[in-house]
Amino acid sequence: MQRYFILDSTINEEVVDIVGEDVKHIGKVMRMEVGDEIIVCSSTGQSAICELTSINQNQIQARPVRWLDEDKQLPLRVTVVQGLPKGDKLETVIQKGTELGADNFIPFKAERSVVKWDKQKSEKKLQRLNKIAKEAAEQSHRTTIPDISEPCSISQLIEMSEPFDHKVIAFEEEAKAGESAKLVQTLHQANKNDRFIVVFGPEGGLSANEVEKLEKAGFSSCGLGPRILRTETAALYVLAAISYHFELMR
Repeated sequence: MQRYFILDSTINEEVVDIVGEDVKHIGKVMRMEVGDEIIVCSSTGQSAICELTSINQNQIQARPVRWLDEDKQLPLRVTVVQGLPKGDKLETVIQKGTELGADNFIPFKAERSVVKWDKQKSEKKLQRLNKIAKEAAEQSHRTTIPDISEPCSISQLIEMSEPFDHKVIAFEEEAKAGESAKLVQTLHQANKNDRFIVVFGPEGGLSANEVEKLEKAGFSSCGLGPRILRTETAALYVLAAISYHFELMR
């Protein structure tokens, strides 16, 4: 059943108003008709099976048939800090990371980031990234859409990391040295609903200066197995490991 995220203000016990691009998708792409059913989700994680009651060019109305009790979130609240990569790799991380259950994405202006975030185009970039996250959340039947922050500096990142329960750096030099225990140890120490933040460098990796600053702020450097992963793969590796540890092993 097709899933759509809608504004909280458009949903109540009796009627759901659907506007924007979802109207076109329901009417033109999916070719749904009155009487068909969809799942709608609010930003707070509420979801309901709804029956379409009216369809026009600008608005669709639906009637909640049954409210659902769904638990689709990762047991850990994971924030992915991604060093700004080249091309469309950030879009890939957000799309696939959303499918794998990330709670939040923070682009990071790392020392070795080749790409520079254009402030004049910032709003459009964030709109596109949020659209990618929304579509990925709908496709993977999540009940919430992850948040995407504006790019931050190392000092801003350290300040933002203070309330987290577990802080990890994916550092390739640790992998080269054969380190493979710290991520596992961290996951064994973590409890359900703990806040977990993990930092990934761009294509050139994190600098020694950045790693030193993060470690002083309480981050732990870890390797991700014996192979060196691309920047767009590393976050997915960690999210998959968390899912395996908390969702399949328990």
